[in-house]
Amino acid sequence: MLKQLYIKNFALIDELDIEFRPGFSVITGETGAGKSIILGAIGLLLGQRADSKTIKQGADRCIIEAHFDLSRYDLQPFFNDNDIDYDASDCIIRRELTSAGKSRAFVNDTPVALALLKELGDMLVDVHSQHQNLLLAKQDFQLEVVDTLAKDQEALAAYQQTYTAYHDKQRQLQELQQEMERNRQNQDFLQFQFEELANAQLIEGEQEEMEQQRETMAHAEDIKTALYETQAHLAADEQGAVSLLRKSIAAIRAISKVFPSADEWTERLESCHIELKDIAQDVDSQLDSIDFDPQELDRINQRLDRLYDLQKKYHVDTVGELILQREELQRQLSQIENSDEALAALRAELVSLQEKCQQQADRLTKLRQKAAKEIAHQMLERLIPLGMPHVRFEVNIQKADLRRDGQDNVSFLFSANTSSPLQPISQVASGGEIARVMLSLKAMISGAVKLPTIIFDEIDTGVSGKIAECMAGIMREMGEQDRQVISITHLPQIAALGTTHYRVSKQESASGTLSHMQLLSTEERIHEIAQMLSGSDVTAAAIQNAKELLKIDI
Repeated sequence: MLKQLYIKNFALIDELDIEFRPGFSVITGETGAGKSIILGAIGLLLGQRADSKTIKQGADRCIIEAHFDLSRYDLQPFFNDNDIDYDASDCIIRRELTSAGKSRAFVNDTPVALALLKELGDMLVDVHSQHQNLLLAKQDFQLEVVDTLAKDQEALAAYQQTYTAYHDKQRQLQELQQEMERNRQNQDFLQFQFEELANAQLIEGEQEEMEQQRETMAHAEDIKTALYETQAHLAADEQGAVSLLRKSIAAIRAISKVFPSADEWTERLESCHIELKDIAQDVDSQLDSIDFDPQELDRINQRLDRLYDLQKKYHVDTVGELILQREELQRQLSQIENSDEALAALRAELVSLQEKCQQQADRLTKLRQKAAKEIAHQMLERLIPLGMPHVRFEVNIQKADLRRDGQDNVSFLFSANTSSPLQPISQVASGGEIARVMLSLKAMISGAVKLPTIIFDEIDTGVSGKIAECMAGIMREMGEQDRQVISITHLPQIAALGTTHYRVSKQESASGTLSHMQLLSTEERIHEIAQMLSGSDVTAAAIQNAKELLKIDI
């Protein structure tokens, strides 16, 4: 629950530090006093987008901080999953805004993204404002209410997993059909391209090898001349390097007995002799292979021209890429040949997933139908005491096509009297009736999801007197069930039933209009409620009525 709220430099609030208590609290104050400002600050803590214009004029920074007690709610897994320190008795959420437009959010002094703050905020506080009454016109909201009260999250998650697989398989089938249609239309052309590349008898690396052969042939005379000269210098009978080196070895070996260093030199010269003999033999063998063959050069040029033409045609740079292109063409042709089998296999998988989807959707429908009956029963029990003795309420579930949330169209049907037929609630209910319906729904939902804190912003619109007192009774009952309920109200009947009462007021100062919030004592509550009953001129009768509402002995 919300324990403490601190606001600094936000709109009309200079600085506010207020403690909140468990149970049912009420906030009152004149229109424009600043109640909506406090709600706006709480909204920022819950992850709403920030606007630097909300910073108090003249300030460069705005700070909003709240302390929550989470000890009765199992929220530790959220903190563990997001690597945030967890303190069940004191969870601190802080939001900072600067006049430069920067915004930062913290949970227990750990910086967090706005999306994460909103995710946590949704688990901590539910703010029900007047515009939320419009949700009753939306089928997805009505379905969400049914799912929440049906507690079918596990069944819904299983269905959605299967539906996602089913939807993906539909897409795969469609893509395969489109690809096969394109391939069939281009089959002759694909066949021609494949045969062209197949007939080219492509070999990996052949282009580089032939380009080297062509280069060698183009300089055959220069190469042969160099090889002849090298061979002559190495292998001439008397003056060749091999012969001279052999003579040097013999001379050095002859003095080895009298000159010890000669042994090492002999070994080194013999290694050089062996190496030079090998080189001379290699050069001699290459001399026979180097020859200018015009026909061979013409063949190489023709082959290279063919490879270059294919590469240009297929927009690639190497023979290897041409080979890959040939293999892809072969795959496409093979796919065309085996298309019926592939389609049949994919359709069989799709049918299987559809059947599984349908089974899980049917299970969801049964859970929702069961919950719908209980919702209708509980709504009557709650609405009749709220001044609607002839009310009828029904959750209508109609079967639809499979979609991500199941196969059910949900509609809340309503009639305030016996003479009018049941119709969608948004079309026939008045503002006051919708307020009572939403309060009843919130009371049921809060019991199912166990939200720590629920804030009602003027949910009493369109009601008064005894009905307002009954609505306050529902909120007080909600506040007694391990949750905190806060109601912003203009009605004394609701304000009187709060276990805690706060007043928001504004005053003029040298720095402008400032908004304040304070916890009221018993005497202050009497005066506040009396003022709500009689206006600014508080009479003795109003004081007496206030005490009666508060059940204070007169």
